[in-house]
Amino acid sequence: MLKLAGPRAAVRQLEPSLVAGSGDDERQCAHTQTLEEGGVLCAASRSPGDEDQLYFSSTRAHLIKHPCKKNIALYLGRQIFFTRDNFKSSLLPLSIPASMKVGTPEVTSAHIADSVLLLVVNQKIYIYDYEANSWNASIGIEHPVSHVSGDNCCYSGHPFCVDISNSVFAYLHGDQISQTNVYFSDTQGYRFQKFAYERQAELVGSLGGIFYFHSLSQVGVLLIDQGKARFGYSEHPLNSSFGLPFDYNGTLDILITPGQKGILIFWFEKSLLVSRNSGQLVYPVHVKEGPNTLYSSISEANITIHSVAANQYELAVLTQENNLYYCSLGILSSSLIKFAGQNLWSQEAALMFTDVGRVEILTPLPDSVFPAFDFQKCPVNIQAVLMDPQLQVDVCKAELLQGEFDNKMYTIDMNSKLELTALMIPRPGMSLVPLVMVSNPHSLGLQAIIYEDGYTYDGNTKHRLNISLRQQHHWGRADPNFTSSIKRPTGSTITLDIANKEISCVDLKPLTALISVGCDQEKKIVIQNEISACHKGILDPVGLQDNYSYVIEKEAYDPNFQGQKASEDLVVDYQYQKLGCPHLVYYNTPWKPVVELWREGKFQEVIKAEFVLLEVHGLFTYTYSLTAQTALCRAQPQNWTTIMENPGNKGPFAWNRENYVSCHDPDNDAPLRWPNVPYQILGGPTANKVIFDQRNGIYVFYVSIVDPYYSYCHLETTFSVYVYGAFPLSIIPATVTIIPLMVAMLLSVWLAYAVPKLLHTEKGLRFKGFWIHPCRRCRKACACFRGRCRVHQGSPAWS
Repeated sequence: MLKLAGPRAAVRQLEPSLVAGSGDDERQCAHTQTLEEGGVLCAASRSPGDEDQLYFSSTRAHLIKHPCKKNIALYLGRQIFFTRDNFKSSLLPLSIPASMKVGTPEVTSAHIADSVLLLVVNQKIYIYDYEANSWNASIGIEHPVSHVSGDNCCYSGHPFCVDISNSVFAYLHGDQISQTNVYFSDTQGYRFQKFAYERQAELVGSLGGIFYFHSLSQVGVLLIDQGKARFGYSEHPLNSSFGLPFDYNGTLDILITPGQKGILIFWFEKSLLVSRNSGQLVYPVHVKEGPNTLYSSISEANITIHSVAANQYELAVLTQENNLYYCSLGILSSSLIKFAGQNLWSQEAALMFTDVGRVEILTPLPDSVFPAFDFQKCPVNIQAVLMDPQLQVDVCKAELLQGEFDNKMYTIDMNSKLELTALMIPRPGMSLVPLVMVSNPHSLGLQAIIYEDGYTYDGNTKHRLNISLRQQHHWGRADPNFTSSIKRPTGSTITLDIANKEISCVDLKPLTALISVGCDQEKKIVIQNEISACHKGILDPVGLQDNYSYVIEKEAYDPNFQGQKASEDLVVDYQYQKLGCPHLVYYNTPWKPVVELWREGKFQEVIKAEFVLLEVHGLFTYTYSLTAQTALCRAQPQNWTTIMENPGNKGPFAWNRENYVSCHDPDNDAPLRWPNVPYQILGGPTANKVIFDQRNGIYVFYVSIVDPYYSYCHLETTFSVYVYGAFPLSIIPATVTIIPLMVAMLLSVWLAYAVPKLLHTEKGLRFKGFWIHPCRRCRKACACFRGRCRVHQGSPAWS
């Protein structure tokens, strides 16, 4: 296992001495040594039989530096060293536990993915978690691999940035591209799965590498065929063609520079090439030796490369001829400048940048006492070296290039824009040419305006640059065949540099920001609730918070969301903290919720885009006011049933912007077979609304914005409504009461017509006479009764 030095009881360090820019042919580098006492570096503490010491397959030393964690680095040579303090302490060679059974401990490729170290050992991938000090073998790789590739994002903990650091490819270099097996991991290499590249079987040549170019939002595959190489890409619009071919001599190591700017470095002993647009155009680096000598390539200059290092802005090369070369990685191409001769090279030497304009030449040296290695460091101050009069480098024309957006990350959601500003101040009497560029013009468009913005105290003119960024689709200036799919989240970097900047402007680095054209995590949706059941006194907010529960009848819900009656009633605990007081809705009035968009706690707008609803407990006692036909659908619309039946959708609430297809889309060719089915999409171009059945009670709805052109976010939430005003359903069946009532009404109408007509007939007269005599007797009896009453009332009282 990897063993690091323990706490230092005694430290002896000799500072290196380097006279930068003195013009001497040889530079002296002191030996930086750290002695450890009382640590873990004694030989007796190691168990060689329990470990396999790793070594690098190449004869040239490589050094991989973590772009975000400046003290993390990996040295690859005859021994492999991993440091967490930038090689300040003595280190034991990196070993892997024998229990991993790696066989031959030869490392062919390595990558630092955030907090883990990935090593390809004997055509398998092993993971060293240096924070937990543990080893693991990757899962999912079934074929031999030789290389891994990945990138790191240093801007923030945004999901877009995290995805960059988690993405890793594994492949077998040199295998035939048509039948090779490529693996992809989005878990920092812990678990891989096969990666299917479109039209892979049709490609000709061998595999030179596969990379995720996050600056272009493309997967790039390097194809090698008959001494030429070119890149193929995975997504529209670049998937219809290849990058320009370039000469491929030897086995080129490919270095992706930090910062997601799309800069690639291709190098071998006799070749050095660079691409500033993720491999679409690759060209050789020119070499400048003296003020009047310029070579078109490394091979023409007849130099042999030993080590290469690069950061976001610079490139340094160490050659076997004991020379150090340097160039800037600005927007425009520049040539390698040869520094004065130096006695720096050794077979184990490697280059690394410690900061902007600061290079170190690192050489491991065995310790005379311990089995650990010390490291000789030869620092070079690039700015000081460039001041050497022999190099005849012009003075930097710019005094200041400043912008608050530098080294930051921003998000542009759909239909959004971003405004950036920068300040530029030239030296007196000088003029500057600012240049703004995005790495992914297929997705991100820009517009820049420059103007004078006052003067400095020294009288220099200040120039202000305003940069507007929007999706390329919304600028309306690009052909659809040029823009990427608007439905797919993408990324890009924006870089502001000075086009006519001299190489001496080391400290005046370009301004760069990472732009995620995707979901704005600060957005959320809220359902407007102006009139609640608590406001009208129907429900008590105190009672709702006191473990309130309600019952859903088994006839009204289906736990499987298929509209079938359940076998038993459902008791639901109301979540007041999440739902608040329910919105009040009258059952007999068509209703549609008002969905609001909020960002960072501020109201933005009322959403007019298409959205869908689903009662979370399976209540199906509601329908919609429109059908597929009345909604003017051109094709059969989706509904919750079709979404749930799709095996690719997981869970009942899987309807979202990624799987929604509008029935009004002219490209939707699903035939309209059932025009009378309810149209279940609200918002958008229709006036569709929800109609509740005759049932009072609480409904808890899940709402999801499904319009793919509104936002890249999965905007969703849950809310509750209380439906009121519905009379209870009668226990007696309606037919039992309606039929007798109709019979009685018809009989009354018939009698009103038949009885008067019957009284004018002979039978009617007899019938009338029969009833006249009883009526007369009753009348006399009544009159007699009334007269007797009057006599009694008028008689005197007897004593």
